[in-house]
Amino acid sequence: MANARTSSGKKPPTIVRYYRFKNRLKEKTLGLGGGTGAVSDEALRRAQEALESMAEDYPDWVNGLVTELANYHGRCVDTPERRHEIFAEIHSIAHDMQGQGGTFGYPLISSFAESLHSFTVPTKNEITDNMIELVKAHIDAMRAVIRGRVSGDGGKIGAELQGSLNEAIERYKNRTTEDVAEQTYDYAFQQTPRE
Repeated sequence: MANARTSSGKKPPTIVRYYRFKNRLKEKTLGLGGGTGAVSDEALRRAQEALESMAEDYPDWVNGLVTELANYHGRCVDTPERRHEIFAEIHSIAHDMQGQGGTFGYPLISSFAESLHSFTVPTKNEITDNMIELVKAHIDAMRAVIRGRVSGDGGKIGAELQGSLNEAIERYKNRTTEDVAEQTYDYAFQQTPRE
């Protein structure tokens, strides 16, 4: 009887009930639930040891992701018709990598992955050969960090790697812009009716 009406012809009022439950988790974290709410020193020590152990393995582990990126780069070169699909995979891997490097003492990996992630945002525009070379420049920079075990900001080596990547970005970005402008000009010229 969803459409039932009262004797006056109006719909009966809808009854709404609100239930408020106690937030027990909040109480526990604030120490109001009967416990201390603090993490024990022993638990913190074990967590720190686990993080340090993972940090030692990080270069080997992330090398697998860099190899995967290199494989995707190769597929972009070999199968240009699939570049949009492959760029989406590269974008996803870079997204995962950008938060991990800093956690394990390799902020340069995070920086390079963040740059690659922002560069490979899905687009409907053509993905040019220069764009593929820019992906390779990011991969090469990451490989150099891993091979050299360049942790922290990397000092002079880190600055050189960052500078090299920035130069590659400018070089390929400018070439990409020029190439697109040139292609547009060539196309427009070819479409102009000749007398």
